[in-house]
Amino acid sequence: MKNLAPGLAVCAVAASIAVLVNQWLPVLSALLVAIVLGMLVGNLAPMPEPMDPGVKFAAKRLLRAGVVLLGLQVSLGDILGLGWGMVGVVFAVVGITFALTMALGRLLRLPLPVTLLVASGFSICGAAAVAACDGVIDAEDEDVASALAQVVLFGTLMIAVIPLLSGLIGLTEHQAGLWAGASIHEVAQVVAAAGIIGSSALAVAVIVKLARVVLLAPVMAVLSTWQRRRQAESGAGGARPPIVPLFVVGFLAAVALASLRIVPAEIMAVLKILQTFLLSAAMFALGTGVNVRKLLGMGGRPIALGAGATVIVTLVGLGGVLLVTS
Repeated sequence: MKNLAPGLAVCAVAASIAVLVNQWLPVLSALLVAIVLGMLVGNLAPMPEPMDPGVKFAAKRLLRAGVVLLGLQVSLGDILGLGWGMVGVVFAVVGITFALTMALGRLLRLPLPVTLLVASGFSICGAAAVAACDGVIDAEDEDVASALAQVVLFGTLMIAVIPLLSGLIGLTEHQAGLWAGASIHEVAQVVAAAGIIGSSALAVAVIVKLARVVLLAPVMAVLSTWQRRRQAESGAGGARPPIVPLFVVGFLAAVALASLRIVPAEIMAVLKILQTFLLSAAMFALGTGVNVRKLLGMGGRPIALGAGATVIVTLVGLGGVLLVTS
């Protein structure tokens, strides 16, 4: 534990700064701020080697703990309250976006891990899904960093784009909120965009987004099963991922707990702050591994994948919302 202390302390300080910035400027997600801080530190003032164990611990263990606590935001009752039509749209958004992003990645001849990370993050819940996918496939740090950077870039752009397009298309505030929740990458980005649209949009946008979040568990379970089969067929050594990763089990347990509504609101509020803190610490740790020169050296294909995935999820979300509300 002593070896972990220096790195964890730095991650804790960075997470605290990110949370405070978010409190001061709610439009800036704490996770976004933490990733940017990590990238700045990693590229301008690389951390000393003694901090490596703690930073790596934060990037893996704290991240998974944060994903588990993310489940406490999801109530199955609220999701079912959207109606079966909108629940179907959520399934379609995740499934179609994931499949078409995978196809686009093959078309662009990108490495499979890069495509999987982007497909997971853009179809489900942004940085948390990217990191959860990495926990299953154990991708290279540069690939994870690239996917996270794109979640930040395109998700932030959508905070302005979705409200603007909603007005131009002539969507009602309710429709615009559904669209924001169905298409924007991060929960915090959804809150920022829907807050611009209006209070009624915000109420439905968050529920739709959390419906996408709950699909993190089945998608990761399927991905883990596929990864095990792939390793077995190739004869590759090394530990195989469990059929259902432990953090996915924890996530589902948290969803069940939230759905039962047996935890006092005061405790839930504290746990939500803890969840944001843990994910921010993990995002900072992951951000320190982003080598900007290497990212730039990858060329435009990864960016093209992220742009394409954003267009896909936006169009599928809009089509689904118009279908169920017309």
